[in-house]
Amino acid sequence: MGKALELLSGRVTAPGGTITAITMNTGNSAQIRNTPIGADIRLLNWWARNNAAGISRIRSPKLHDNVQGIRNRITANDPSGLNTSGTWQKLVAQDVLTLELSGSAVGGQIETFHQLVYYADLPGADARFIDPAELLRRQVNDLTIEVAITAGATGDYTGQVAINSLFDLLKANTDYAIVGYTVDTLCSAVRFTGPDFGNLGLGGPGLNTQRWYTARWFYHLSQQLGMPLIPVFNSANKGGTLVDVVQNQAAAAVNVNIACFELAAPGASSNK
Repeated sequence: MGKALELLSGRVTAPGGTITAITMNTGNSAQIRNTPIGADIRLLNWWARNNAAGISRIRSPKLHDNVQGIRNRITANDPSGLNTSGTWQKLVAQDVLTLELSGSAVGGQIETFHQLVYYADLPGADARFIDPAELLRRQVNDLTIEVAITAGATGDYTGQVAINSLFDLLKANTDYAIVGYTVDTLCSAVRFTGPDFGNLGLGGPGLNTQRWYTARWFYHLSQQLGMPLIPVFNSANKGGTLVDVVQNQAAAAVNVNIACFELAAPGASSNK
């Protein structure tokens, strides 16, 4: 089965108090991808990053209701996940979600919205994931990989660099697990894209204060949901394993420290 995680992002400029439909970012769509009938699709988490307090809303006739749906109050500059840990929302293939935000009324200020969707069987995708038990069995060395992102001011994905762009020290033909990441500057989202991830972007929020929250982002998702959700990439694909971010109109540069583990070969044990 073709497992996949996909980060979906969008933005709206100066909506004020009016709950406004977002414009999806490049390569993203509010329509859930097509899968075999009955395939498991889950909305794992969602968050928003506003300049001012506002409201986020996810609506669809396929959800509880198409009037308010999943509605959350958003505080300024706090892109924390809004879902209850260990739970998810079932989604339906080809359903078009209505994603909306209110917030700042100041001209030029960009509010962003993000959601992380899991597909158990997505045709054409074959992302590599492990669970915490396999991580503990195969882990060899702990390491962090730092990348420097020069972000744009559009609210879209910007600043994309290869994971080895700053330090090219990965061992040849070796698997690495990404358990999480930290950022030194607040951003709306951090995204990882590459062939080992089914060429879809996956990621999470860019919190620079509660760094513990993102340092184990994928590990915690996997642990809480009882699913393999820790992404794995091979160093042979390092040049095509890419990192970018979403920033608002301030376009602050971001240094991302990616928390990784070198892994023993599949089926092998590190004897730890």
